[in-house]
Amino acid sequence: MTERDILLNELAQGLRPMPQGIAWFDALAPDEQSEVLLFLRHHCVQARVVAEDGPEGIRRAGLRPTHTPAVLITRGRIDHQLGKVASLTPLDERRKAFRLLIAVLAIADGRRRERYCSNGCGHWWHRLSAAD
Repeated sequence: MTERDILLNELAQGLRPMPQGIAWFDALAPDEQSEVLLFLRHHCVQARVVAEDGPEGIRRAGLRPTHTPAVLITRGRIDHQLGKVASLTPLDERRKAFRLLIAVLAIADGRRRERYCSNGCGHWWHRLSAAD
């Protein structure tokens, strides 16, 4: 686990405020931002994101339904659409993509935690709040 892994999971779990996450993301070089977005996309898929997570993710991220990442996530297969969201290049769209992917990860991982990890698990990120 890296500092980045911890920070992103803390954001997804609401253990760290999103403005702090946005400031961190904005300070990254464009290639590092792309890595982070692809990392988040991968973790959303690993957390078993479903199409129904898209609209709730949009709401939680504070995006309008007309914002590009919001439009993308609601059209087509969710795993493919997350890849498109993660590949956005304009900085403003990347910020929105970052917020959306964090929100979708929070939803999918929260569901996974309830269904499969409620009696304990080996996922280090599910123990972050206990480590504080």
